[in-house]
Amino acid sequence: MGQAVTLATLISVNVGLPKEVRWRDETVRTGIWKAPVDGPAMVHRLNIDGDGQGDLAGHGGEQRAVLVYQTQALAHWAEHLGRHDLEPGCFGENLTVDGLPDSAVRIGDRYRIGEADLPALLVAHHRPGFYMRVLTEGRIRAGDRILRTRTGTVSVADTDALLYLPGRDRATLRLAADTPALSPGWRGSFLDMLAEPDPPPRPAWPGFRQLRVTDVRLETPTVTSLRLASPDGTPLPPARPGQFLTLRVPTAGSPVRSYSLSAAPGIGTYRISVKHEPDGLASGYLTTAVRPGAMLDAAAPRGDFTLDDDTTPVLLLSAGIGVTPVLAMLHSLIESPNPREVWWIHGAHSPDEQPLAAEAHTLLAALPRAREHIFYSTGAPDQVPGVHAGRLTQDALAALRLPVDAEAYLCGPDSFMTDVRAALIAVGLAAGNIRTERFGALPPVNPGVVERARPAPHPPTGTPGTGPLVTFARSGLSVPFEPGLHSVLDLADACDVPTRWSCRAGVCHTCITGLLSGEIDYSPDPLDPPPTGQVLLCCARPRTDVVLDI
Repeated sequence: MGQAVTLATLISVNVGLPKEVRWRDETVRTGIWKAPVDGPAMVHRLNIDGDGQGDLAGHGGEQRAVLVYQTQALAHWAEHLGRHDLEPGCFGENLTVDGLPDSAVRIGDRYRIGEADLPALLVAHHRPGFYMRVLTEGRIRAGDRILRTRTGTVSVADTDALLYLPGRDRATLRLAADTPALSPGWRGSFLDMLAEPDPPPRPAWPGFRQLRVTDVRLETPTVTSLRLASPDGTPLPPARPGQFLTLRVPTAGSPVRSYSLSAAPGIGTYRISVKHEPDGLASGYLTTAVRPGAMLDAAAPRGDFTLDDDTTPVLLLSAGIGVTPVLAMLHSLIESPNPREVWWIHGAHSPDEQPLAAEAHTLLAALPRAREHIFYSTGAPDQVPGVHAGRLTQDALAALRLPVDAEAYLCGPDSFMTDVRAALIAVGLAAGNIRTERFGALPPVNPGVVERARPAPHPPTGTPGTGPLVTFARSGLSVPFEPGLHSVLDLADACDVPTRWSCRAGVCHTCITGLLSGEIDYSPDPLDPPPTGQVLLCCARPRTDVVLDI
């Protein structure tokens, strides 16, 4: 196990229970405030007595039981920030230590402090401190010596936020996974990262380009399909089945909207199928005013609601216009050299309101292992195989005897997807095998923020900004930037646009978003800049008018 060496001294043990506080008009549950403990404190497998974490998705648990920070780092920040009130616990750490610089700590190291035996397991970023896992419960107190037994192989400095940043080095991940002292759970996490596929390819072209409408076809009284091609006749880049196009529509206000591709992904042209909304400027123009020869501005195909290349059974479930991305998947399955078992399940009001029904039926007839089930909520034709009266409910799904090892792709109205997803889990499908595509903005990821009912995205209150125009494409909102704001993320918060963030400092990349057009500046510069065509919302400021995929 190696020789124990005295490296540092425990200066303070700090604890604090989570509480709810107001922050930027949100309620946040946080345990960041810690205060020193007088006398010894009992360290348990999951916590120190009197301590707790507010956001258990990112903190706490067996692998993140104890957070350590150095007095040297406190001194650094005191000088950098011009602050002289930084005391032990002010960075949310449980243990304030003298020594143990991040560059000297390695994943798998074992530390003995008082009666407790701890290994350093986790990494973060600049002067991160580190998490420890409790191997042996016991009491610790300020003044205890810290002994290390070196068994690890990967230093905190080398990993550079191994668990958080994109572009992880696979050789370092392999070293981390092979660390002897690592728990089976963390070893599994590192192995999962090693098994992750390569990142998706970049969009086929930057910003917007013009595409020509070559065909307009009425599918139902409310749904129209548009075929789009390159103006010079060259084949358009192939899309992945399930992706969408973002269009800038030349009508009042030039709204930006996203529409799923509804045809075969590799035929050199694109097709979208648009439902006419009574008050929709974009859908109204596309379904009533566009004729062959018209030109539309389009961003390259995007989206990660795409069909996996697998051999397991696949369930394609949709309702209404939600049929479009799964129909593209069905086209792709036709071309597969290894036919999968395919279940096509669709819900509609009536046969007259079922877009692209004949096309789907023809494709399914060509698949040797396909099953088709259509549910009409207002009644169904008598004695037609695979046609059912009523809505798609849990009981209806249970009666179909679906394969529980299937991958499910689900698209339709929010209420439909929520209900059907719960029904699929109830009949035996694993939650991780159910993929959904929501029209509009993605659900937010805001660690620690207490759930609340969100209004629809809206312009911010008060006097409109005077800066460049920021368009949130998925949310259907365009507003001028207010120069007094820190970032585009702050503007999104003011507009109740659902966002994804964690650190809000350009480190974790949770807020990475597609930049469809325009130019931005960063303040501060992110630790690891995103690739071309993407932007970190939390530290981005628009230099020109921008369109964001959010």
